[in-house]
Amino acid sequence: MTTRKTLNLRPASHATSETPEIPGLKKKGRGWEISEKRLDALHDRARELRRFSTPAHKALAERFAKADLGKFKFTRHAVVGSAIVDFNCHLLGMAVVIDEGDQPEALAKRSDRALEAVGIRVMRIKAEDILTDMDNVLHRITAGMRMRIGDKQVRRGKHEASKRDARMTRERSE
Repeated sequence: MTTRKTLNLRPASHATSETPEIPGLKKKGRGWEISEKRLDALHDRARELRRFSTPAHKALAERFAKADLGKFKFTRHAVVGSAIVDFNCHLLGMAVVIDEGDQPEALAKRSDRALEAVGIRVMRIKAEDILTDMDNVLHRITAGMRMRIGDKQVRRGKHEASKRDARMTRERSE
């Protein structure tokens, strides 16, 4: 009679350099590694901001609601990572932040850098510009959207080219 070999798995607590420990699945925060308590607090704060919007925010939200942006949609007071942005377009990876003048400039730049580090382009617009010259603000936003669409097309083209090159290299080696 022959003996059967069985596969013996080591428990996850015995991770070595050869078998690194695999991180657990992230249940909340869409991969941002934010605690559930912090994420719940952010969503509560965003809900509060939606209830008591500033006049500039209400005016821009009304224009976004009336505008035909195709498949692109801007979400009001969206939670992105550990930040709350005034408007977020998930498909474009673009955030619009209304600068009310109540946030220190250093803190604003830090939050912008954090969002840009994960691929989200931040556009800051002054509240007084929204209230006085809405057409110019909408022109700037649509220009920013076109730029993001162009960036995504360039990245898609590079990705397709690298896939094609890898396929051709693989075919040559066979």
